[in-house]
Amino acid sequence: MELVRIEHDGAITRLWMTRPERRNALSFEMMQRLQKELTDLPEKTELVVLGGEGPVFSAGHDLSEMIDRDPGFYEELFDRCTDLMLTIRHLPQPVIARVHGTATAAGCQLVASCDLAVTVEGAKFATPGVKIGLFCSTPMVPVSRVVGAKRTMEMLLTGEPIDAPTALDWGLVNRVVPADALDDEIDDLAQSILRYSRRVIGIGKRAFYQQLGVDEPTAYDITRQVMASNANLADAQEGMSAFLEKRQPQWER
Repeated sequence: MELVRIEHDGAITRLWMTRPERRNALSFEMMQRLQKELTDLPEKTELVVLGGEGPVFSAGHDLSEMIDRDPGFYEELFDRCTDLMLTIRHLPQPVIARVHGTATAAGCQLVASCDLAVTVEGAKFATPGVKIGLFCSTPMVPVSRVVGAKRTMEMLLTGEPIDAPTALDWGLVNRVVPADALDDEIDDLAQSILRYSRRVIGIGKRAFYQQLGVDEPTAYDITRQVMASNANLADAQEGMSAFLEKRQPQWER
């Protein structure tokens, strides 16, 4: 059974979760497959789009495989989930979540873990684990880092969904568009990123997450070293020269 479909379109790789009959539930096998595809991206890939088939982006973990299992299974399951989310964070390529429908629990975690997210107007987002006695403890990690403590606690303690405009206002997603404009919006966003140096984008993404959550002096210790190293790169020298010479830069690829 196909769990993930891969499309390569020049510099863009699109990964599709293909379990619409299970609301794209993140089974152990699906998370393993997603991580493998993200780890084995073609060399030419400069940006990843992550989407899903069917009416739902992802309903979170597959509860049907979580009944009456031994403790070791649960540890391995959440280890795999954590590895997947951190793989997205550690990729040098930006990852855009294509949220065509509702994202709940680990599905909401997946959206929050991506670097950018574009969603349709009718989508909803929730961390409803409290309703089934399984608090959304791992989803809270990336969600709290993008929407803040009080808003995340409201989502966690009530389990109630927020709509797409609220997700935009809270910072969980970047853009909300009509369903028929979703792919065009993502393509426009992707192209606005792909015009720049892929190496510099990778450096910047890594530094962003390194400085996130540390105190301000430590953040400056990290980023000033990154900028000093970045300034010495050929693409930085080319970009600065092109700006001064009023021409388009020619990036190394």
